[in-house]
Amino acid sequence: MFLLILAALLGIGIIYLYRSESSLSIPWIPDAASRFFAQQPLPPPLDDTFLSSPTYTLPLRAKGRHVVDANGRRFKLSSVNWYGASDELFIPGGLDVRHRDDIARTIRRMGFNSVRLPYSDEMVMANPAVLPHLLTANPDLVGLKAMDVFQAVVEALTGQGIAVIVNNHITSATWCCGADPCDAGWANDHLPAMMCRVRQSEDEWIAHWEELMARFTNNSLVVGADLRNEVRGVWGTMPWDRWAAAAERAGNALLRMNPDWLIVVGGTESGNDLSGVARRPVVLDVPDRVVYSAHVYSWSGWGSLGGRYAKRPYPGFVQSMHKNWAYLVEGGVAPVWIGEFGAPDKPGQGDANYWKNLLRYLKAIDADFGYWAINPRKPKDDEKETYCLLDDDWETPVLDYRMKDLTDLIRAGRGR
Repeated sequence: MFLLILAALLGIGIIYLYRSESSLSIPWIPDAASRFFAQQPLPPPLDDTFLSSPTYTLPLRAKGRHVVDANGRRFKLSSVNWYGASDELFIPGGLDVRHRDDIARTIRRMGFNSVRLPYSDEMVMANPAVLPHLLTANPDLVGLKAMDVFQAVVEALTGQGIAVIVNNHITSATWCCGADPCDAGWANDHLPAMMCRVRQSEDEWIAHWEELMARFTNNSLVVGADLRNEVRGVWGTMPWDRWAAAAERAGNALLRMNPDWLIVVGGTESGNDLSGVARRPVVLDVPDRVVYSAHVYSWSGWGSLGGRYAKRPYPGFVQSMHKNWAYLVEGGVAPVWIGEFGAPDKPGQGDANYWKNLLRYLKAIDADFGYWAINPRKPKDDEKETYCLLDDDWETPVLDYRMKDLTDLIRAGRGR
């Protein structure tokens, strides 16, 4: 009898879980405001939110919860990710479709005042010649190597007055982030030699940073270095103290090259957890240079009692944000840049729930942010990027619920 009851309860649980998960994928119909936004021209960018505006005086620094200029005026990081240089093709996406200057102008026209530009350590180590067909729309770059192309893209962005934060995304050149322990942290030389296709020590990781950033020491709009993407260890086993110590070593090495750079330190647990900062902050040789970063996706929060963010009600979502990172902002301790978040163009109910909760909260606290991503396609197999903000022409913005809310977020708290 006991076994029958146990089997019945287990069956009920499985049915409930199946129905609960299935409901998350039910298509979400955009609200009236989102549909109206899609029918209107994109609002013009706010020129005074860009560092090229005379209202700002460089360099930037951290002050309380904000990034500010030399006169204490807030510079809100309203960013978008432009990926590709961290993947198998070694260069930012779209250079076969549009000239880099045109893509930079489009990013500015969309209102983003800063770009997070990822790279892989393998890009620095190998620095391969770029295949000509990947540069069809940029013929002046044909014959150059990957790091030269990366530099040309940075200069195209800063030439449009767009600030750039360089991001060390992954060790091996591939899509991030899977379960491969070789890419779960900044160094993998503690693992068996045969295990990792691309190996590096902590010293080599720092040396790769120095080699790449040496190209930008005189470019004032390259404002920072995002030290490592989604540090996680094996199954979330990366101790914060270990990561904080490595971040200090790398950050101090870069500040010796240029003391004006912001040093961005992401959380552990795939970028979501900055709770360790409360007892062990990152302290650099140059004060007021640390900006923390968190990543928040619909699947974040898996394995916790509250579950993934796709399923959480707003109060539970806010509680998790406060515990993980927002206490630093709310308490005026340090800036936190939400360096990655995003949602698909055709969301399910779970996607929509996560998005509405996150954007409601980011607007409420007027957060710095970096949307993932602008790219319409993934590099390796030309797979459609459902999180994209541009059509395949790398020119036409996708004017849906995401761009509506991002436009609102860019304008939130203006003048503070």
